[in-house]
Amino acid sequence: MSETAALKHYFGAGLAQRLSGLIQPYAPGFPAQAFAGSVAAQVGPLELKGRVAVIADELRKALAPDYPEALRTLLNILGPENETEEGMFKNGYFLMPVAYFVEKYGLSHVGLSMQALYEITKRHTSEYAIRPYLEHHLEDCLRLLNDWTHDPSLHVRRLVSEGTRPRLPWAKRIGVLRGDPACNLALLEPLMDDPSLYVRKSVANHLNDLTKDHREITINWIRDRLDDGGKRVVWIARHGLRSLAKSGDREVLDLLKSFD
Repeated sequence: MSETAALKHYFGAGLAQRLSGLIQPYAPGFPAQAFAGSVAAQVGPLELKGRVAVIADELRKALAPDYPEALRTLLNILGPENETEEGMFKNGYFLMPVAYFVEKYGLSHVGLSMQALYEITKRHTSEYAIRPYLEHHLEDCLRLLNDWTHDPSLHVRRLVSEGTRPRLPWAKRIGVLRGDPACNLALLEPLMDDPSLYVRKSVANHLNDLTKDHREITINWIRDRLDDGGKRVVWIARHGLRSLAKSGDREVLDLLKSFD
């Protein structure tokens, strides 16, 4: 059984019961038994994403009908921030339905929802949940993302890069921001020398995405950054240009050779 296949079973009645136990101190009327029973009745034939969606939908039914009130309850159960680069997914999987709850139900409350995604990503990830907000509230998102490039949390800084990736794995592809790759690159620039390898990996992957549709602009931008570079920037350049190098792109191979 694959890891993904095994993981899907985590999102079932057991998790519903765990979430109920976390929620009830903040919402004493939460219908724990009905919530867990409804989740259990639906998830059987579903794959991972479908199971996550069921739990989020049942949370929406079981919590207060007022979204801000329901969200406040969920923010109380997030737990401590993850201070390391490890365990982001393993220890925070229980928050995946919470992130999806914000993704699906919070678009008309952009300020509250973006703050919630900011908190969630410090414990799990908001890289998928933020994408509808980029589509529907781009300028609001960009104002926050520009600030978040300097956030103390490495997970928040990573979200700036990972959440805006055009070809984020297991997510719907999106175009470059404002239809201009320069907008993506402006967000990446403060992260090129980030002290966290976890963040730098995301930046390299984002650049690799950009090379697929905006080859010349991306190569030239990386070349310009190398003028001010250092070992971290060289590492990002190597990994960000890897697909072009693998394809035998002569310009890229010559550029990479110059690093040696």
